[in-house]
Amino acid sequence: MPMPLDILTHVRSYMGSRVILTAAALDLFTQLSDQPETAGELASALGVDERALTRLLDCLVTQNLLQKPDGRYRITEDGACLASRHPSSILPMVQHLNTIWDNWSQLTDCVRHGTNPRPRAVIGSACEDDTRAFIGAMHIAARQTAAGLAEACDLRQFSRLLDVGGGSGAYTIALLQKNPKLHGILFDFPAVIALAADNITQVGLKDRVAFVPGDFYQDQLPSGCDLALLSAIIHQNSPRQNIDLFAKIHRALEPGGVLIIRDHVMDESRTQPPDGAMFALNMLVNTPGGDTYTFAEVEDALRQAGFVEIRFLRSGERMDCLVEARKR
Repeated sequence: MPMPLDILTHVRSYMGSRVILTAAALDLFTQLSDQPETAGELASALGVDERALTRLLDCLVTQNLLQKPDGRYRITEDGACLASRHPSSILPMVQHLNTIWDNWSQLTDCVRHGTNPRPRAVIGSACEDDTRAFIGAMHIAARQTAAGLAEACDLRQFSRLLDVGGGSGAYTIALLQKNPKLHGILFDFPAVIALAADNITQVGLKDRVAFVPGDFYQDQLPSGCDLALLSAIIHQNSPRQNIDLFAKIHRALEPGGVLIIRDHVMDESRTQPPDGAMFALNMLVNTPGGDTYTFAEVEDALRQAGFVEIRFLRSGERMDCLVEARKR
């Protein structure tokens, strides 16, 4: 009986991914963004083997990321977004995916033993490039979802936002732009704060945002806010870590304050949304205890931390589910 071709196509898809990841690691799209080059010219500029690079470039042509007129490689419209200078560059996201490639390669051992025996840290490591790629990736991912969250939530009653683990500042930006009376506190690692401050300054919101460096696993959170946001945080935590973090937020919020959580929220079968099921594996290989959670699990953890009036505000397919909880 012949092997189903669609299954083989799925199995082989890692090859095409690896081609793009390697091209991004070499930053060859940026090199080609100014003018076409031959394989020899590009190999000299990048300091790599010409024959091997030629094979890589030819595969990129088949993926419509490059063209090869007259033996010179030219970047296509699709390939241009992988150059660092493109205004809508997705290069940081691809660099982040390059970082976690090694962790995904440990999936078999993760399933055998329950945890990754050789994890590579994604953020907070000694490698500043990994941290910058991660935050850049999150900023790209947030471009549409942040605006959607701002539209979905009526925040006119609130005056001060605490963005816990605020990353690139994308969500603080979207919520403050939508709500002109709202001010914010962005809390994250010192190195991340520096990146967020640049993004927030560029959009003219620096006067409405305070930046507080810290580690929410170790430090207490800033007080004085009536609104808190946990955007794409709970999936990196174990259930116990989430309860502890919710409790910290509960202590930091003013009476009557509200916590909004944005993340995957799984159905009871834990198979929907499909992206959430795949992301649970992503957390298995990249974190000690992270996971994706059902609403019942999130609700129970919030109640243990002292929250009331817990509501599932919005379901979604791409980590755009929203949960709301209130402090008495």
